[in-house]
Amino acid sequence: MMRTRPLKVALLGCGVVGSEVARIMTTQADDLAARIGAPVELAGIAVRRPGRVREGVPAELVTTDATALVKRGDIDVVVEVIGGIEPARTLITTAFDHGSSVVSANKALVAQDGAALHAAAEQRGADLYYEAAVAGAIPLVRPLRESLAGDKVNRVLGIVNGTTNFILDRMDGSGAGYSEALDEATALGYAEADPTADVEGFDAAAKAAILAGIAFHTRVTLDDVHREGLTEVTAADIASAKRMGCTVKLLAICERAADGRSVTARVHPAMIPLSHPLASVREAYNAVFVEADAAGKLMFYGPGAGGSPTASAVLGDLVAACRNKLAGATGPGESAYSRLPVSPMGDVITRYHISLDVADKPGVLAQVATVFAEHGVSIDTVRQQGKDGEASLVAVTHRASDAALSATVEALRRLDTVRDVASIMRVEGE
Repeated sequence: MMRTRPLKVALLGCGVVGSEVARIMTTQADDLAARIGAPVELAGIAVRRPGRVREGVPAELVTTDATALVKRGDIDVVVEVIGGIEPARTLITTAFDHGSSVVSANKALVAQDGAALHAAAEQRGADLYYEAAVAGAIPLVRPLRESLAGDKVNRVLGIVNGTTNFILDRMDGSGAGYSEALDEATALGYAEADPTADVEGFDAAAKAAILAGIAFHTRVTLDDVHREGLTEVTAADIASAKRMGCTVKLLAICERAADGRSVTARVHPAMIPLSHPLASVREAYNAVFVEADAAGKLMFYGPGAGGSPTASAVLGDLVAACRNKLAGATGPGESAYSRLPVSPMGDVITRYHISLDVADKPGVLAQVATVFAEHGVSIDTVRQQGKDGEASLVAVTHRASDAALSATVEALRRLDTVRDVASIMRVEGE
């Protein structure tokens, strides 16, 4: 039998995502009630600018006093979609103190303070859900911490930022430079007026921290994630990748070490073979590979951002939190029993594509090869072209540590015959 007293929900933020959450809660109220087992009532919406028109949002629910809303005491679930660290962190902990569970889309906050938030939720017997913090509508957090809870996850590899994927897709498809592709992304609404969080990899790094923590049952924060953006990727890099039968993607990569004693988390541009499924992920879509012992390789694909996709993930969490409220139970909390250390980027083993501008004269290739050998980095393939005293030399290495490659590059820069190290890019997915 369905309970008649409604569960009350407070919504913090009513922008692109929040307004869509409010709309769906209103238009699909009967379906949500049937799935949960009780009606769900939107009890208040906290905003910063109350005069802004929000189509379909009941004006009588709007307030600028978010603190008073979460302190009401009759709120069952707080949905936080305002983003940023503060006041979101304080509002979430206040919600826990007043008996509310929390659904959040706040990747930056969860990546930075996830452990403290989970502890606060556990102390108060509340839920903390954040499926929408990673990859929009794509179910990823729940499969990792529930569906694969009995398996051992070894690697998570994927495209988790739609803006950067759109930019690189345009550079690959049209031969445009980075600035031109960014301008197009901005004009189409894929990039913010200030795109720093996306193009410098901060957004993807926060998502990588969350995914690594869940996948490896250990605490990984944003500071643990090695981060490189795509602002240095050039049309020449894209062309080089094409000559190798590859394309360039900004990847989030979380790995368990071969000996199982540590993990790594990193975000950076990388060349991947056109035969790899991630190479075909176009436009602003996201896709993530999960590799586990028993399940093998799983791929999750779909829209990674936007009002409706993100609202879908928020509402999935809302249904789960409401069901738990009715049952007097809580869902899975933090699982960090492994306590594995996070290795620095210098220890990461991968392949590299290196482009050098060199003098076009006999013996240059031998000099360069000697430097690689002296630092324990073996060359897989090499290509040299040149005329009129100038030449380019492109080498692809076998697997080597980041530290060994860095030392190799520094030694190459000291050679008189090397005019410039034009580009360095990792190669993944072989």
